[in-house]
Amino acid sequence: MSKTIEIHLSDAQTIMELSQLIQKYDAEIFLKKNVNGSIMEANLKSILGLINLQLQGSDQVTVVCEGPDAKEALEAVENFLKQ
Repeated sequence: MSKTIEIHLSDAQTIMELSQLIQKYDAEIFLKKNVNGSIMEANLKSILGLINLQLQGSDQVTVVCEGPDAKEALEAVENFLKQ
């Protein structure tokens, strides 16, 4: 299950909060971002992966979730990134 979204993060939101939010899901959750023509992919449960993506407001990203609670995980990530 995947969905492409545009990020709208507030200054108060941190990647640590996103990481903590998704730890409760059994699904594997990945984020894909086009950086200068190359697709970068990171496991959202990895803080280092999130840091390397350098997420910014108005970035277009694809969230990919696989597993038993993929739908719920995708909704949680989307809600966080679009605040």
